[in-house]
This record gives sequence, structure tokens and C-alpha cells, in this order.
Amino acid sequence: TDDQLKEAIEEITKLNPKPGSTGNLGGAAATVVVADFHVSVDDGEVNITLNGRNAPDLKVSRQYAEMISDYQSKKGKVTKTEKDAMMFVKQKLDSAKWFIDAIVQRQHTLLGTMHAIVDYQKEYFLTGDETNLKPMILKNIADIVEMDISTISRVANSKYAQTPYGTFPLKYYFSESLTTQDGEEVSTREVKNILTQVIGEEDKKKPLTDEKLMNFLKEKGYNIARRTVAKYREQLNIPVARLRKEL
Repeated sequence: TDDQLKEAIEEITKLNPKPGSTGNLGGAAATVVVADFHVSVDDGEVNITLNGRNAPDLKVSRQYAEMISDYQSKKGKVTKTEKDAMMFVKQKLDSAKWFIDAIVQRQHTLLGTMHAIVDYQKEYFLTGDETNLKPMILKNIADIVEMDISTISRVANSKYAQTPYGTFPLKYYFSESLTTQDGEEVSTREVKNILTQVIGEEDKKKPLTDEKLMNFLKEKGYNIARRTVAKYREQLNIPVARLRKEL
């Protein structure tokens, strides 16, 4: 009967088709996200700090600098072995200083990018309201911080920010723009949120096709093609209408 079939489907969907993957044999380890930035809001001001765990302060031991100074103070009395040792230590000191400078530059790049994102999306960071997220692409931030788009892309795709509203990857704050019938530019995220809500409230016995979803959005004032609706639906990991059908 339909009731028996519905009960069977509900039971089957709870099962894991690859039960061995949950154990240690071939199973992927759980990923723990450690935020690279901490974002807080105090008295209407957004504060950003870099997670020190991912960027510790590095120093070079003074012992090695003093060692070179001692060798240099001997002037002509330095043996060949001591001279070789001094050159070796100096080379390693220069490498260490270069490495530390590179880490500092990286921190400046990260903080500069995050400050630009927060300034661009300040209304969102002050309220936590997702509808306040403005359309923002990599080029917008690259132009602000005067860096290459590829640099911003690497930061956005690999870094996380801990905010009062949750921990999100930086790419969460990026979205393309869509023009409404009134000529207003809105974030595609807003359209995706509407799609998620409409599909969540649809009659599961008669799920909405992409064409019906397109017509619904057009009634709301969003100029959008059916293939674009399909693209957004796929990005949201929502299956087509026939696969959303329930008894």
C-alpha cells in the first residue's frame, strides 16, 4: 500500500549505503575548522583580529647574531673554520629573516582582505541579516586592497571567519548581482534564499518544476531564466522536481 511504501522509503533514506565509511577503515577523518579571523561587534564597531594560533610571532635567537658579532670583532684573527661557520650562520640568519618578513606580509594581506570585506559588507556584519549582504565579487576586493584577483581568490577559498552569527568561509560573503524589474541590483544569495524557502514549503506530492519556480520569481520582480533557476538549484544541492516527489 502507499502507507507501507512511504514507511519503507522513510526507513531506507535513514540508512548509509556505505556503512564501512563510518569506521576507521577507509573513512575520511572529520574536518575541524579553525577560524583564521575573529570578528566581533562592540558598540556599533566591527573589530577584526587574526587568530594567533595560525600565525604565531616568530623570532630569531639573539645568540646567533651575537655569534656573528663575536667573529667580526676578531677581525684578522678569524680562522678559516670560524670564517666558514660565520658565513653559514649569516646565511641561515638571512633566510630566517626573509621567512619572518614573508609571514608578516602574509598577515598584512589577510587582515587587509578581511578589513575590505567587512567594510564592503558592514551592514551585514552589524546586523547578521543575510539579506543585507551586497553583491560582491573578487574584483571588488582586489581593487580596494590593490592586489591581484588570484591572491584574493586564494584567501577567500581557504580562510574562515568566526563571527557573532557563526563561522563561515570567506567565500560565503561573495556573490554575483542580479537586476530586478525595478533596476535594483540584488545579491544572487537573496534569490537562492527565496528558492530554498519556496521549495521547502512546496507540496511534496506536486513539487514545483524549474519553470514554475522561474514564474514565481518573476512575479516577485526577479528577472531570471529557467536555466539560471536550474543552476542555482544545483548549487543549493536541491534535486529536480521529480526527485523531490513524496507520497
